Amino acid sequence: MKKDGAASPPGLEAQWRYQPQPVYHDEAVGADGRVREHWRGILDSLAAMGHGELARRWQEGRRVIHENGITYNVYGDPKSTARPWTLDPVPLLIDAAEWKRLEAAITQRATLLNTMLADLYGPQRLLRERMLPPRLVFENPNFLRPCCGIEVPGGTHLHIYSADLARSPDGQWWVIADRTQAPSGAGYALENRLVISRVLPDLFGDGQVQRLASYFQTYRDTLLKLVPSHRENPRVVLLTPGPYNETYFEHAFLARYLGYTLVEGGDLTVRENRVLLKTLGGLLPVDVILRRQDDSFCDPLELRGDSMLGVPGLVQAVRSGTVAIANALGSGLVESAATAAFLPGLCRQLLGEDLKIPSVATWWCGQKEPFEFVEKNLANLVVKPTFPSFGKQPIFGAKLSANERSELLEQMRARPDQYVAQEQVSLSTVPVWDEGRLHPRHMVLRVYAVASGDGYHVMPGGLTRVTSSLDSLVVSMQKGGGSKDTWVPGDETVPHLTLLRPASHPLEISRATFDLPSRVADNLFWLGRYTERVELAVRIVRAILPRLSEESERSPSSGVETGIRILQALGYLTGDTLAGAGPEGRERDILSMVYDSEGASPLSRHMEQVRSVAWLLRDRISGDAWRVLSRLGEQLPAPATAEPLLVSTALDRLNEVILSLSAFSGLVMEGMTRGDGWRFLDIGRRLERSIQMSEVLRYGIAEQCGADAGVLEAVLDIADSSITYRSRYLTSVLPELVLDLLLVDEVNPRSIAFQLAQLVEHIDQLPESQNKIRRPQEARVALGLLTAVQLCEINELTRPDPTGRWFALDTLLGHQLAELRLLSEALTRRYFSHAVASRRLSAP
Repeated sequence: MKKDGAASPPGLEAQWRYQPQPVYHDEAVGADGRVREHWRGILDSLAAMGHGELARRWQEGRRVIHENGITYNVYGDPKSTARPWTLDPVPLLIDAAEWKRLEAAITQRATLLNTMLADLYGPQRLLRERMLPPRLVFENPNFLRPCCGIEVPGGTHLHIYSADLARSPDGQWWVIADRTQAPSGAGYALENRLVISRVLPDLFGDGQVQRLASYFQTYRDTLLKLVPSHRENPRVVLLTPGPYNETYFEHAFLARYLGYTLVEGGDLTVRENRVLLKTLGGLLPVDVILRRQDDSFCDPLELRGDSMLGVPGLVQAVRSGTVAIANALGSGLVESAATAAFLPGLCRQLLGEDLKIPSVATWWCGQKEPFEFVEKNLANLVVKPTFPSFGKQPIFGAKLSANERSELLEQMRARPDQYVAQEQVSLSTVPVWDEGRLHPRHMVLRVYAVASGDGYHVMPGGLTRVTSSLDSLVVSMQKGGGSKDTWVPGDETVPHLTLLRPASHPLEISRATFDLPSRVADNLFWLGRYTERVELAVRIVRAILPRLSEESERSPSSGVETGIRILQALGYLTGDTLAGAGPEGRERDILSMVYDSEGASPLSRHMEQVRSVAWLLRDRISGDAWRVLSRLGEQLPAPATAEPLLVSTALDRLNEVILSLSAFSGLVMEGMTRGDGWRFLDIGRRLERSIQMSEVLRYGIAEQCGADAGVLEAVLDIADSSITYRSRYLTSVLPELVLDLLLVDEVNPRSIAFQLAQLVEHIDQLPESQNKIRRPQEARVALGLLTAVQLCEINELTRPDPTGRWFALDTLLGHQLAELRLLSEALTRRYFSHAVASRRLSAP
């Protein structure tokens, strides 16, 4: 790292052996080999901390990332769609004076692009006066003709803007891409800050780092000013394409952080030119939509008819002025790389000044002279499509052979207007910590600005992305890149900011819980059902495994057979398990169900369903609840190839799963507000437990007329009711008493009667059950189920018919199962399927 005899950076080379490459600008070390002044404090602190302490702290950081479920969806990844977020513990530092210049440049650029959008969707002076080629507008798929002439609140099209910045070897910043459609990454920048400030709190405090809350406070204030009717407590929603979008985690995180409702297109509808949110209590008006969905997907009626992601009629609602959208529809028009070639002239024409940060040198091949330059210099340029298109990657001319360049030029000559060429920027490097050392990696800084008054407020920091190696120039997370927190020091102690409204803006007290979207209620309902499925399967296996080693005795043997029979009836084991080759064969089959290396067993699928549904509810369940559920998949891992399948190990892991599910249940009971969300979660649990317990009694007792003690003890164990039974009856285990406890006892939280009583109570509190002259179908079914159990006589149920079968018990349980499934269907039709074409418009 030494150059021309320069001294080693104090504490840097000795501790970290950091060696930046002289051909690139390095953010931490100058050309003279010395640490830059604004980096000296943090690098000295890291050197004093040492490898061991930083490694210990970063282990905590990785744990936080994992527990918070910070992920990035990677398309086409065969291992997993959701990949853990990659974050480096060493932040990027930017000098305060340099940041002021960047702020001014980003504010100027956002203002320029917003002015262009206002003209292109309005008077189109830029086209008439030939300041911008019409082909870059009218042939651009992001130019939305239905949006022409629509007045936007305050004349602002670009509410949120971001730019990707890179620094060349001479230290000059360049804009290499503009993000104007639905800029992503601000939420990840905030998450990076939360993690790093927790891992390095002393360094963060000593550096007087500017906080990000001011940006998000302005962000929220800007959206509130868009409310058409200027209501005091407006409804703002964040529109996401759904859980398969690459940045879905960020959508859920921002919705929760900002206090907005996370919605998909199917959660919204348009009636009489008003956008309405589908909720359990009816349709509620939406005032502002913060969209994270591409322009053309927002309205299948007027924009893109082959997509089901949007809201039919949304454009007309915007045209009518009843809803505002940020960013305005059509703002993706100026994202084209070709636009950058005309920005210097447009800035002088529209703003009367030169660009404060230039775009990377750009040539649109639709013009003769620029294309001739590209033909001669292709080996030194990067070729991109004129209009961004999914799946089309930049082509680096330097990496092409002579034949490949010739083929590319032939394609470009056929349609030159479809190509843009840009100068290849040698990205600067920044220290990245890996394996106890600091290594140089290329970086791109994404900065963010939000409209504020007549200008823009720039986030004091941003999302720094780094390459996976020094040989790569690709910082995309899709291609294995990583990220960093970005620190901008302040001039003085940074004040504490909050997103809560000041006391000068009081609101009326509200305990309303009727604005729950139907999709969210559906997910909560199924989260309750899936957790119960996992719990029962685990309890059955946990009851069977200890009895396998005691099969020399009759009672334990019959208990094992009963547990296997129930697992077969529930679909967890195949039909030949019961007839397996002795205890060893049965043990192997059951342990394979627990240690499922392929993820193909029903238990593995149910655990994955719990995780998947919990992921969809990130903005609705507490962080503690999420952490509990996210651990489920880790508690029954596939064993290593050489690891024997041990019963003792399996029992330990099954116990951990039970403890996790019990913790989740406790968090639900003690932490969730008793609204419709909690109610549907508990309805799902009670409904599923009723079904599962009916199956247990049917295949555990009803089919085993005169069941022996081994069967009954196994059933009690599965139902977690052994202690209750023993505390009541100091005698032998009798089927009539077991049935009384598990079927009709309304004070036993594991009995069918208890579940049905809870279902009746919950359903009576649902919106459609209120103010009804006649109970809705789901309420009638639930009441009928409870009544049937309350009126049954245990002695009649256990009286054998002429064939010796307990026909009455089997008939009752079969009827219960059929009616419970009917109840599930009735709830789905009423609240989840949106089959009703018209609902009342509820007051906000």
